[in-house]
Amino acid sequence: MYGKIKEHLQQELHSIEESGLFKRENLITSPQDAEIILSGGQKVLNFCANNYLGLSSHPVLMEAARQALDTHGFGMSSVRFICGTTDLHKELEGKIADFFGTDDTILYAACFDANGGLFEPLLGEEDAIISDSLNHASIIDGVRLCKAQRYRYANSDMDDLEAQLIKARNQRFRVIVTDGVFSMDGNLAPVDRICALAARYDALVMVDECHSAGVVGKTGRGITELFNIRGEVDIITGTLGKAFGGAIGGFTTGRKEIIELLRQRSRPYLFSNSLPPMIVAAGIKMFEMMSRTSELQDKLHRNTDHFKKQILAAGFDIKHTESAIVAIMMYDAKRSQDFAEKLLEKGIYVKGFYYPVVPKGEARIRVQLSAAHTKAHLDQALQAFIEVGKELKVI
Repeated sequence: MYGKIKEHLQQELHSIEESGLFKRENLITSPQDAEIILSGGQKVLNFCANNYLGLSSHPVLMEAARQALDTHGFGMSSVRFICGTTDLHKELEGKIADFFGTDDTILYAACFDANGGLFEPLLGEEDAIISDSLNHASIIDGVRLCKAQRYRYANSDMDDLEAQLIKARNQRFRVIVTDGVFSMDGNLAPVDRICALAARYDALVMVDECHSAGVVGKTGRGITELFNIRGEVDIITGTLGKAFGGAIGGFTTGRKEIIELLRQRSRPYLFSNSLPPMIVAAGIKMFEMMSRTSELQDKLHRNTDHFKKQILAAGFDIKHTESAIVAIMMYDAKRSQDFAEKLLEKGIYVKGFYYPVVPKGEARIRVQLSAAHTKAHLDQALQAFIEVGKELKVI
């Protein structure tokens, strides 16, 4: 039986390879950091991780995880409502709610699960979801699992959003759904204007803060801090796997009744093991650190400003960004791959992105800055970009 599908799968894989879309994984033999070691022994500067605050191998978080291994063991071997809830899980949920200024929080194995399990328990056929066209795949999949009517508006286009809200005005409930920072371009959603439209058209607002929490806002509290609308967004989803420690784990935080219903009916929560205690303990320590000081956020903002200023001065074309993501445009898919390979030879680890991850003709190198980068790291990367840019006639 497998013979037939095996041939089909081989053809599919060959097609992916021939089209230049085959994804290969580089092996890393060191902790995640600004500098990493690849399996061949090459030490490179890492500019393509989501390690925005440099916490992925922070000694304080690692020590908190070690202590939790001693006090709470390795894994929970259960879902939350059976015997998978510890004092650590509830403490972390409280820390997240305090951080974002919300009523309550529910933890998931990943934000993909948080987004995937959000809409179906809350909305039905008589309701409407109005979603930004560039929202993350996890939001798209979560919407697909829900029977609500679907509307889509052009990326951050408030006129189009209002048009969709008017179309959905006869639905029972309406939810506007957006990423806080769009991961391929680095641009921000105008959530203050979204909230204003939501108030006008009686809609809820949901924001995915995966690439914005810990990054934007003076103290890293994300989109609501940046736009001074703390408490106005009804639902926030996010991850512990990017700025907040870089391990794994997702969350939904927001209105009390919404979170409580998710505990009762959200399938990824009900049917997935609880987060390991060591991950939760490190998360608690991370939020305590961020509540005491904004030192890491300040450094991240300085690094981002320096890199953006210098890469523009060198003559590169970048997408408008207000985050720690800098999309350096190559436009041609092959050029983006060649550019990334030549940078790796110079000790700079980045990835090229091209269709279908981004629209056709908009291939780019996505650079992600971190508080772990020193100015010397940034200047080394900038020099490599300039050298390769001239060699490949990008600048």
